[in-house]
Amino acid sequence: MSSADETPHDDTPEKEYDVLIVGGGPVGMMAACELLRRDVRVRIIDRAPEPSPFPKALLMWPRSLDLFEDLEALDELRAAGLAINAFSYFSDRQRLATFDFPAPLVPVCLPQNETERILRGALEGLGGTVERGVRLLNFDGLDFSGRIDGVSGPTAILEHADGRIERTRAPFVIGADGAGSTVRSLIGTGFTGSTYESAFALVDARIEGSLPEDQALYYQSPAGALVIVALPDGVFRFFSSLTPGEPVSVASMQRIVDERGPRGVRITDPVWESVFRVHARHANDFQLGRVFIAGDAAHIHSPAGGQGLNTGMQDAHNLAWKLAAVIHDEAPSELLLSYGPERAAVARQVVRDTDIQTRAWMVKRRSEVVVRDAAFRIGDRTGAMSRFYAPVMAGRRIAYPPVRDTQRPGGRQSSCRLLGRLPGRVRIGAVFPRELAVSLGIAGPDADPMGWSLVAVAEAGAAAWHARLDAVVSDRKRLGLVELPAHTARRVTGCGKQGYYLVRPDGHIAAHGHSGDVDRLRTELTVLLGEPDASRKTLPGAAAHGRVTARPLTA
Repeated sequence: MSSADETPHDDTPEKEYDVLIVGGGPVGMMAACELLRRDVRVRIIDRAPEPSPFPKALLMWPRSLDLFEDLEALDELRAAGLAINAFSYFSDRQRLATFDFPAPLVPVCLPQNETERILRGALEGLGGTVERGVRLLNFDGLDFSGRIDGVSGPTAILEHADGRIERTRAPFVIGADGAGSTVRSLIGTGFTGSTYESAFALVDARIEGSLPEDQALYYQSPAGALVIVALPDGVFRFFSSLTPGEPVSVASMQRIVDERGPRGVRITDPVWESVFRVHARHANDFQLGRVFIAGDAAHIHSPAGGQGLNTGMQDAHNLAWKLAAVIHDEAPSELLLSYGPERAAVARQVVRDTDIQTRAWMVKRRSEVVVRDAAFRIGDRTGAMSRFYAPVMAGRRIAYPPVRDTQRPGGRQSSCRLLGRLPGRVRIGAVFPRELAVSLGIAGPDADPMGWSLVAVAEAGAAAWHARLDAVVSDRKRLGLVELPAHTARRVTGCGKQGYYLVRPDGHIAAHGHSGDVDRLRTELTVLLGEPDASRKTLPGAAAHGRVTARPLTA
């Protein structure tokens, strides 16, 4: 008998689920949480026998903090981490600039294993768990046509820790299995980009001496870069470029600190040491039919600015509500085709931005150093970096470009089309301002996670306008109507005209229009949600969709 015949097979009854998630790290667990709170059955597997103990990624930016707030886990996350109030930059040990973060844009620093612990608690609170020691080997029946309708999901072949082989039908698959993704390999998409010539070393350790706990410090010199940031419990991370072939050690990092970094600092008790190469890559495709990839499986880049983990969890957030809408038959399957283009555009931007930052750290030519240092000094004097770049890092400027004209107001000369091009203005595809959305009840832990919102902008007493929008809402069971006074809209969004904002379940603006654009709104709703319901029914767990008026916002 051959060894293949001797392989034990799992003959236990097949588990029923809607989505198989491969990878039980933060991206996989975020996807599972977002699906579970939308009543989607999830199975999540991970080949590692235990959760990762390593601190890895550190910074959690405000847009990701929104996701933890929705999971009612934000207080726990803040208690476990440190607020980073500023980034300070140096050139040959001379201070160039300190960029302060306004309070709404302050990131939280905590080790990735702590982030995973908090997510694991949220997952278990929603009834989910990670199956450990289970590895994806292959897919049977994977349809390479890219179709979603008219085909079933692939059969996943799984290997368990005891050697058992399981075959399980997976209606949908999310590959959140890291940079060496098996799922990405099986769907056959490319992973284009480059790898930096220099290796990078990382040492987490306690110190003797004094360093700020609320700043990230960037020491730049022709010899290489050194980044220092505080972790909780008195630990600091030292991250530096290495000369080729140089091993990582406390002694080598101490030498780098002595040569390039703050004086009077001694590394004492190391907690973690690592050496790695930095890549700038993204997948050619984020989807093949019913199979998707997210996080490091879809894009990897420099750790500059701490964007990687945030981008991956936001992939999961984007995909989960769309899968839930299709699985619950509340949207056509074409909605899923928007995941790849939307998130690939963000990934390309993050790869590009972090690559620019990393190369700026490492310039050696005197002329390039002069130009870089002058740019930092100008940014420091003018406050431009805090005003314009901080919101980008915080995730407050993410916007998915419109792809249909019905997403925009009618009229070639619409002032909103011009306003949307200005930095900081709310634009179609961006997140509807979070504080305002929470005040309206369309975001936050109490909001309907499946709900769409039609935000009606009008002056007081605009009964006829509200009646027209009520007629639009009446045959859409997941679409709620909320009121936004024109003066508030003008102050927050820049447009105070009588009109509307159509807001998706993930908080992004799907469409914006004015009083003459109701037919455009109906067309857009049909594209996104299908034909209107014959009779509107309120689903269990849906938020009350009566009219809501915005409460006053804090300054």
